[in-house]
Amino acid sequence: MTNATTVQAPEQAEQSADPSVEPPVSSAAPSAPTAAAPVAPVAPVAKDRRGSKRDNKGGNKGDNKGGKRGVKKDAKRLQIARAALARFQKKDEQGVQGRVGDQGAALSLADAVAALCAMPRVKFDETLEVAMNLGIDPRHADQQVRGTISLPHGTGKTLRVAVFARDEKAEQARKAGADIVGAEDLAERIQKGELPFDRCIATPDMMGLVGRLGKILGPRNLMPNPKLGTVAANVTAAVEAAKGGEVQFRAEKNGVVHAGIGRMSFSESQLNDNVLAFTKAVIALKPEGAKGTYVKKITLATTMGLGISVDVRSIANA
Repeated sequence: MTNATTVQAPEQAEQSADPSVEPPVSSAAPSAPTAAAPVAPVAPVAKDRRGSKRDNKGGNKGDNKGGKRGVKKDAKRLQIARAALARFQKKDEQGVQGRVGDQGAALSLADAVAALCAMPRVKFDETLEVAMNLGIDPRHADQQVRGTISLPHGTGKTLRVAVFARDEKAEQARKAGADIVGAEDLAERIQKGELPFDRCIATPDMMGLVGRLGKILGPRNLMPNPKLGTVAANVTAAVEAAKGGEVQFRAEKNGVVHAGIGRMSFSESQLNDNVLAFTKAVIALKPEGAKGTYVKKITLATTMGLGISVDVRSIANA
């Protein structure tokens, strides 16, 4: 008698491997139907609607309260500023009533400075900034506008000056008030990313060393340049000029010259003198390649205040 090999179906193999499953009943005897086990109902999760509502209410209320407070504060300050500027309203050439800041409502230099001084002050000493929109194309070499100007009353800001010099020149720079003086050691600090200065001056014999730092100093407008007076044999005069409130300016790609020319703690006469000196210096540098109107617009503004257009004729005739 030969032994027949029995092959189990996959389902039967799984059931035989599991000890918890009873072996199947012989096909000769009909199996009794088994009732499905009842499934226990899942209790719904109670939501703490009061807590979530309280949290949302508190969070939204706090955020909205802070945002509304800031908006109200800015709106109030703007309202006070416009009220302070109301007495400087003037009529344009066509007799249309205008407000400061509107097109065609440019003020004279004296009135513009007086209007800025009448605006409400903030908690810090704001800087008076001037922006001149010039009719030039700085992409052309013959339409570049770049220079320096020593303001009559300074800028109110203390500049940190670094000087590349050796031996006797280095000692002269220290006596003139330079904050940092060095040569190779200063170059190593700059290459490491240390730039603890606002103005960089170099003697002509140090330009071979300074030229290697062009990729670092150039994008930050700190590269010494003979046209700006920062490459000079007389380091004493260069350091004293930088410390005394000398301002460097350069036309941007859109033809705008921008600079800070004083603090709002200055008197009106001091601010008038600084603005006039700066604008006159820019006008005197009109390039030969510039065509049409050279000075299109002049705007004065404080750090966090409104911008006021200045009548160009009031500066040209001053």
